[in-house]
Amino acid sequence: MLVYPQLTTGALSQFPILKRRRRRTVMNTAADGSVIKLADPNGLLNEWQLQYAGLSDGELVALQQFFAAAEGTLNGFTFLDPAGNLFAWSDHLENAVWSLGSFLAKNGGVADPAGGINAWQLTNSGTGAQSITQTLAAPGGYLFCLSAWVQAAAATTVTMLIGANRSTKPVQAGWNRIAFTGSGDASAQSIVLGLELPAGAAINVYGLQAEPQAAPSKYKASTTGGVYEAARLRDDTLTFTTEDVNNHSATVNIIYASHL
Repeated sequence: MLVYPQLTTGALSQFPILKRRRRRTVMNTAADGSVIKLADPNGLLNEWQLQYAGLSDGELVALQQFFAAAEGTLNGFTFLDPAGNLFAWSDHLENAVWSLGSFLAKNGGVADPAGGINAWQLTNSGTGAQSITQTLAAPGGYLFCLSAWVQAAAATTVTMLIGANRSTKPVQAGWNRIAFTGSGDASAQSIVLGLELPAGAAINVYGLQAEPQAAPSKYKASTTGGVYEAARLRDDTLTFTTEDVNNHSATVNIIYASHL
């Protein structure tokens, strides 16, 4: 699996990041002059422009090796959106992309800390731990940051899961954002992230987010998720500038179109 590389800091890009989304509408003009317009989801095009400064020799070599492996615009690769939420359907825990433990019940429509009603109540009625997870088609060896807003009527704990790595966090009466950073199996081509509730626990959850970086950014609700398995380079060559010893700058343009 060819994957776009992270920097040594664990970040996938630097600011500023330019992201565009272009949509296509199909138009059919009838003989009487009337026009029928339909959205064409297969015509959706996502574009990213990643600008780098202060790249080390090793980071530049990693980008050069990636361009060589992709053969410029020829081969597709997996790209994790640095400006998005990797989870799909982050506000819809009833969606099939989420895997729930057999004894974990979910109820939506709960007031959330952003002023809406997009939080969920999770209740573990079992005698053992129960989890809610999502499997991402992303490299296990990447650095990920998992975050969520949590709240409970009675103080309890929740365990954050990134592959086989775990971190237990306290859950109090007020809403609090928790975060955990880690990596999974470096040889794996997918990774499981989510939350685990202890037996008998009931908590409210909002804003589940996974990102390919070391720390959480502002929550971004998602539907399709930010893992693009058939992204491509827009350019056939990587142009870079050497500013000083072990100091380089470059710009990389990436596109994703579901019809390619």
